[in-house]
Amino acid sequence: MVKSVISDLGKVIINFDNHIFFKKIANYCPFTEHDIAELVFENFELIHYFDTGKISPEEFYKEVICRLKAEIDNLNFYAIYCDVFSLNPPVLDVLKRVRSRSRLILLSNTDVMRFGFVKKKFPEILIFDEYVLSYEVGFMKPHPQIFKEALRKARAEAEECVFIDDIEGNIEAALSLGINTILFGPKTDLEAELQKKGLIL
Repeated sequence: MVKSVISDLGKVIINFDNHIFFKKIANYCPFTEHDIAELVFENFELIHYFDTGKISPEEFYKEVICRLKAEIDNLNFYAIYCDVFSLNPPVLDVLKRVRSRSRLILLSNTDVMRFGFVKKKFPEILIFDEYVLSYEVGFMKPHPQIFKEALRKARAEAEECVFIDDIEGNIEAALSLGINTILFGPKTDLEAELQKKGLIL
């Protein structure tokens, strides 16, 4: 019996495209969009520190503009850094119905600024019983500790949970803990996949 559904946020409930940020920030620095991607997002350590709450928004901002030689203030930087999301209504509709059948947990690798932005722009996604956010927990998927925190908040055993995510490495990590999983993609029929796991909506 499925007692809890644990869902990822990005590229499941909301879509995001960091190239929107690369294109906009390029207007404030001497680098191309490709260079910006390499300097910021392909440096996993910097993103990891921010997404696990080990550096503050001010520290992240200063490090990024230093690397990019960008001339932009903090407020405008975060305005374009955060505005890269769009809602995926069909998934949200399914999860709203899930909530009447089981506990609903959000499990996301994110930072305090982007999640704050998402909450304000898309308040309709705030349907979850509990939130497990990497910047609060101090760990990112696929680290086992963040899944253990999700299970604690799910108030269920691993085999009683279903985890939805778009990244295979995260799915594999959940499976290793005994959690049922759904690898989500653009063509995934989420309702049908949940029914296969025994959750009839």
